[in-house]
Amino acid sequence: MATTEPETPTKITPEDLREKLQAFQGDVQGKVDDQKMSIATVAGGVGMVLLIVMFLLGKRAGKKKSAIVEIRRV
Repeated sequence: MATTEPETPTKITPEDLREKLQAFQGDVQGKVDDQKMSIATVAGGVGMVLLIVMFLLGKRAGKKKSAIVEIRRV
């Protein structure tokens, strides 16, 4: 069985880290830009559905609690 010698570790410089982070950020930013319009559309649809549900629940709760008051003149 042949043994391979591990490579000597090289020192990581701040510039190396900066390059890797910028490359990663650029990749993620490109994906977000591609999906931005569909995310906005879905968020708008969900917001509209929530608004309608809250309106209907509030309307129903108002009917339950309303009282019928008769005023008669004597």
